[in-house]
Amino acid sequence: MPRQVFLYDPPDRFVAGTVGLPGRRTFFLQASAGPRVTSVSLEKTQVAALAERMDELLDEVVRRTGGNAPVPAVASAEAADTAPLDVPVEEEFRVGTMALAWDGEEQRMIVEAQALVELDAESEEDLAEAEERLLQDEENGPPMLRVRLSGAQARAFAKRALDVVNAGRPPCPLCSLPLDPEGHVCPRQNGYRRQA
Repeated sequence: MPRQVFLYDPPDRFVAGTVGLPGRRTFFLQASAGPRVTSVSLEKTQVAALAERMDELLDEVVRRTGGNAPVPAVASAEAADTAPLDVPVEEEFRVGTMALAWDGEEQRMIVEAQALVELDAESEEDLAEAEERLLQDEENGPPMLRVRLSGAQARAFAKRALDVVNAGRPPCPLCSLPLDPEGHVCPRQNGYRRQA
């Protein structure tokens, strides 16, 4: 089956967002251009890792170019996007593998999110070989979201993504596990219920 690539070059909007209440949120990446909207679901840790690595990559681009790249040091207040996800949020696929790159010629951040794929393998060697074939197959691989962002768009995305990740349930001051609205059984308190 031919690979389906959702390409946004550039998007009108590219954001991380959630659907649901804290503790039961589903995380999404959403890209849009005109009337076209693509939403893919992923784990909270994937959103955090993507945002952190994006910031690190942008910092490295600024460092290597001596500040000559069109990348702001921090996200500007004007570029902040606090609007909710565009509705309806319809998941195209669940993200398995993500990749980041900087295109020095075009001065663009490239974000790729590939669908989660289950591989059947009898040994570690077979699994590694199957993964490599999957990554190299441009024509017949799993669906992929590919977004090309300016430096300013990438900084704004990373800031919002980290804000979304941190907007969940507050951590317990003793054990750092999330506090639920109905209370928290804290292992550091020998299991006594702690009120939020």
